[in-house]
Amino acid sequence: MRINLDVLLILDAIDKYGTFAAAAESLFKTPAALSYMIQKLEKDLNIELLDRSGHRAKFTDTGLMMLEKGRLLLSAAKDLEKQALQLSSGWEKELVIALDVSFPFEVLFPLIDAFHALNKQTRLKFSYHTLAGSWEELTHNGADIILGAINEPPTSAAWSYKMLGTLDNVFVVAPAHPLAAIADKLTNEQLCLHRAIVISDSARFCHPMQTNLMDEQPQIHVDDFHSKVALLRAGMGCGFLPRHIASPWLATGELVEKSVISFREKDVAYMAWRDGRNGLAHRWWRKALLENPNIARLYQ
Repeated sequence: MRINLDVLLILDAIDKYGTFAAAAESLFKTPAALSYMIQKLEKDLNIELLDRSGHRAKFTDTGLMMLEKGRLLLSAAKDLEKQALQLSSGWEKELVIALDVSFPFEVLFPLIDAFHALNKQTRLKFSYHTLAGSWEELTHNGADIILGAINEPPTSAAWSYKMLGTLDNVFVVAPAHPLAAIADKLTNEQLCLHRAIVISDSARFCHPMQTNLMDEQPQIHVDDFHSKVALLRAGMGCGFLPRHIASPWLATGELVEKSVISFREKDVAYMAWRDGRNGLAHRWWRKALLENPNIARLYQ
């Protein structure tokens, strides 16, 4: 086989970091070594992965296909390594838990303390993602567990999932925002006259999602709820928030809840995990998360 994982890692790094120099630094190699390995594969297969005609090399269509399919192979290789470690020791070297941005991280603090009290060597890795990006961490990027992922799960025998419950959505504005003064339920036409503050979908490969948003509405996109709430409180736009995130600001009066005629009132939230992962850390966290009363209350 003429394709090896090292070349796939190089393509992945070039896409992530943008230049040969930055990619080489991340892989602890020289730019010349990266270039040689890519050119060798191109010659062996008689293909062109990178268009080098411009100032900076760009992926060809073949290169983009190799990048996408190669990431699936890299994910499978990581899975293989993890499963080998599980069989040898029972406790995984690392457990990756991906969270939707709507999930409050502090809910996990007691579980993290309890897990560390076991005095095992498993390293915990947490990351935040949005909308389809949460599912993508499971299906493409090798997360062991995802928590709070919104909307319908992908269908595959490779993973299992459980519905946690639902999150209530509320439409909010600052007290000085023009929409705050309207007594009646807000129509789509009225909403389209005002800028929406939107959290971008973090998915890179899956089809992105969007909820409670109209294409005709002017928009500002941010990456997290902290930024979204800050813009909403400043009166720089309007938008929907999960009720548990909006509640503190509604209580202080810095945000005002408004009734809207047409919107999705609830989002279904899921926890999902990779099947075939039966390491002790994975089993411990799966059981602890599913039985945690604070998580159950969050999604009532």
